[in-house]
Order: sequence, then C-alpha cells, then structure tokens
Amino acid sequence: MKRSSSHPTTTAPSGNNNFIGLSLIAVILFIYTFGLIESVWHLPTPNHRSRSWLRKLTKRQGNVSFGGNINIAKSGLLDVNEKEEGVGDVDEEDEEEPLNKGPIPEAQWPVSIRDEDGNFEEVIHPGHKAKGHPDVFMMLPRFWIDDPVAIHQNTLMSRDLAMKIGSCINPDEHGTKARGDDCPLSERTIYVAIASYRDWQCRDTVTSIFSRAQHPERVRVGVVDQIVEGEDGPCDAPYKPCSEDPEQTLCKYKSQLDVFQVDAPLSIGPVFARHIGHRMYRGEYYYMQSDAHVTFTRNWDEDIIRQQEATKNEMAVLSTYLTDIDGSIDENGDSLRDTRPIMCNTDYEEGQDNRYLRHGSQPEAHPTIQNLLHTIARPDGTPQLQPYWAAGYSFSRGHFVVNVPYDFYQPMIFQGEEMSIGIRGFTIGYDFYAPERSVCFHHYAEGKNAKARNKVDISHEYIFFLLRSSGVKAMFRLLGVVHMNPEINPERWDHSEEEKYGLGGVRTPELFYDTFGIDVKNKVTEHHLCSFVETGKMHNEFTKFLRPDGMGIDYSKITYRFKDPWNAKNKVE
Repeated sequence: MKRSSSHPTTTAPSGNNNFIGLSLIAVILFIYTFGLIESVWHLPTPNHRSRSWLRKLTKRQGNVSFGGNINIAKSGLLDVNEKEEGVGDVDEEDEEEPLNKGPIPEAQWPVSIRDEDGNFEEVIHPGHKAKGHPDVFMMLPRFWIDDPVAIHQNTLMSRDLAMKIGSCINPDEHGTKARGDDCPLSERTIYVAIASYRDWQCRDTVTSIFSRAQHPERVRVGVVDQIVEGEDGPCDAPYKPCSEDPEQTLCKYKSQLDVFQVDAPLSIGPVFARHIGHRMYRGEYYYMQSDAHVTFTRNWDEDIIRQQEATKNEMAVLSTYLTDIDGSIDENGDSLRDTRPIMCNTDYEEGQDNRYLRHGSQPEAHPTIQNLLHTIARPDGTPQLQPYWAAGYSFSRGHFVVNVPYDFYQPMIFQGEEMSIGIRGFTIGYDFYAPERSVCFHHYAEGKNAKARNKVDISHEYIFFLLRSSGVKAMFRLLGVVHMNPEINPERWDHSEEEKYGLGGVRTPELFYDTFGIDVKNKVTEHHLCSFVETGKMHNEFTKFLRPDGMGIDYSKITYRFKDPWNAKNKVE
C-alpha cells in the first residue's frame, strides 16, 4: 500500500533528499550546458568574436577567460590571459575603418598586425561553412590590398604600378618608403610567411631566419601557428625567458615577429593556414614563403635578393623543393652544396574523388645557366626558368601575394595547391625560376630526422573527421578555377569570390597546358619534361621573349609545344 505524500513522519526526509538530488542535477546540467554552448558556439581560433549575448555571459572576471585562445600580443610573447581585450573583441558599432581603403596603401616600416586593432574582419570558418554550418566565426587580419583585380585589372600590370608596391627601410627625400628600383638592395624589406602545424622546430626556423640574415632589421616574419596549447611550444616562445637571456634571437627581434595562433584540432589544411599568412602581408618589397622546419644559410637575404634581381624579370618567382639538411650546411651556416633542385616533374594522381596534378621528386644538379661574364667580380649566373611553382619555398616581389592570394574557399586541401597557385600566377603574368643556389635546407622526416619529425599525433583531431568531405568540393573548386576538370559540372563547386581568387587576363590556363604537354581531358601528361627544362633549353628559348621593361615573358611570341622526346609516336610525327 502506497504512503500518502501528506504523511509528515515518512515523507519529509525523502522530500529533502529529492530536493537536494534535483538541485545537484540542475547544477550539473547547467554547468554541462554552459560548457557545451561555450565549446560549440565559440570557435577557439585567433581573435574570434562571440555572439553578443554569449559575450555578456562570458565577460572576463579578473584573470578568468572563457574562449579566445589567440594571442597577437604587443610584445610578441605576452600570454593571452594578460591581455585585457582580444584584437577582435569589439562590438560592430565600435569597429574602426579598415586601414587599406585606397588601391595601394602607403608603404610603412616597421609594421605589424599587432598595431591594427581596427583592421580585422569577421569571417565564417570556411570548413564549417562548406559543411553547412555558417554560424562559426573567426576574426582574421584584412588583406593589405583586398581586391587583387584592382591591381592587375585582368591585364598585364604596368611597371609603374609594380614599383608602388614594396617598402624600403628608409624613405626618399619626400618621405616616401615605396621607392621602387631606387631603394638600395640592402634596405628592401622582406616578409616571410610560415604555416606551422604543431611543429617543434618552428622557433628554430624563425631563429635561423633572423640570426643568419645579413640585414635582419629589414625582415618581418608572420607565422600561422597551429598548436595544441599545453602540449606544443608556441613558435615565438624562446627557450629561456627574455628576462633571463634578452640576447636570444626571439627576444631581440620579437617586434618583427607576428604569430597568429590557431587551435590545431580546428585546422583545415595548409591552404587555409597559408591564406591567413597572405593576409598578414603588409606591403614589404619581397615576399618569401617557407615551411616551418627549415634552416637558412648565412647571409641568405643578400643572396636570394641578388638571385632575384639577376633574372631582370619583375614578374620572376623563385621557387623549389628544398634539399634535405643532412650534409648541406657547415657549422658557420655556409652551404656545402653546389647543386640545386629544379621543378619539372609532375603527373596525375587520384584523390578526393578527383584526378589532379601532383609534383613528384625533382632532379637536383649543378646549375645549367651561367653568366657569360663569370669573373671574381661577377661570379653569379642566374636562376633558371621552369614551368612549376612549389609551396615549400617561394621568393618574389611582394605584389605576387597581392595578385595571387591563397584561396579562402579550399578547406581540407592537402595536394593540388601548387598547381592552383602556379597556374593562377601564370595567367596573371608571373614566371617561375629555380634558384641558382639554395639559401635554406629542409628537415625531412627521413633518416635520423624520421623519428622526431613523425612524432605528431593527429588521430584525435575531430576536424579531420567532421570536415574531410568538404575537401572533395574544395578540390572541385581548385581544379575548376584553373580549367583542369572540364568533365565536372560547374554547379558542383562553390563560385564565391571567384574573381578575387581566380585567373588573370595575361595568359590562359589552356596556353600553359598546351605549352607543357598537359591533357586535362584525358588526364595524362607528356613525360620527360625535365629533358626540356633541366638542360636549360626552356630558359634559353623562352627568356628571349622577356619584355623590354622586364614585366614578364611574352608567351604570345612563343610557339613551342612540348612533346615527349622518348615517345615513339612523337618521333614518327
């Protein structure tokens, strides 16, 4: 027989227990729900902005901070909890006007995105957007120039316009730091972009860049540092506190190092990381892209600029796959090698429901092109013309970043980016060269470096499972933009901002494919292209048509079409 709930002698203790139990459950559910909202609705990436109502709930009290794990600190080494407000934590009505209003902003040096609180913008995380979740936002630096078409205008950029892009350390008599050719070589600034994924050698790479430069005062490094906080060391953290050893390179040059930190589990591949790196460019004279596990040679900056200028081509881009560090640099930082790789070997492979071109291993040999006046006073030859671009190392004038920005809409792309950037650059008028000498060397996951380089565990990172399928659509877009997948219905890929991240009007992708033996319909290539490139035949034949003003090679005058010389069918024809 049930007891009545009105019986005072038996229900009071039970009622109290039930009340206490329900209260505890309510508290636990509240904490869990709040934590879930905080985790899901806040993307723990640089300078994210929360929703207005949630921002009020998560307003910091003392040193307690909810969300926001990015630090672009004034010192370059400041902990995120030491900042009163994140760069992007501003209300809509409080946002300052962007700093890049004009076609070409005024050249500045020194410069840092840490000084640009009003020059960030809220964007939808591209991986989540591709998955149909357009409610995850992040704050990113605005491009120095937001509209590349306003610069190249789908035609060949004029030399006068090119000379307006690129800062000099010291101004001319009019106070202008965009001095073009009049800027002395030793005063031309360099922006180095590094995309780092949980890379324990990143800070060593940055240290090498500054410590081995002939003129470190003209170098600025921008790192997109994708790490697991508490497990990975930040790229800008010296091995000792700066207060103990202020002479450490990362301490001496911290004002020239911008680190944009991203939670590694929310990374969506190298293309997006390098996209952020392009956003961090601020008008430097030269642009260099490097991996995060690279060691540089002594006076690398002076050497690579001398090589760049030896091409006499304003549209030259020096790019290569780097040689392994083993046996390449002596204890003084000087190169032990007189060979260099050249980009000429690529073929189709299959992945992400597509067939695309991927570079293979590249031949390395002594430079073929030598200076005819090879003397002690002029010991250099010149970089050698090649058809392809490589992501691991690239050096060019700064306007290459402006005109060919990494595509925002390519999440989860791990292969194919090199053909995308290379062909887009080709259509805008850029020419690619193999450096005559290597100024840095790569720590590959091979030999004695294999164990250390392969230690990063990504198996727990949910982004690879949640967003992997978005890479298929991104690959459709990557190939579609450069006309490499004519068999795919264009409705299957995203056309957002295609003009911004698309082609130029100087040359067509079809001209590139025809010239270098690529059949995009049947997905085959003419093999043995290196017989034309590595030997110097391409360089000698094509550089004859370098425009008199140095604004790239005029392909309208080139009728050559490569055919595999070892193919019996081609010999018969």
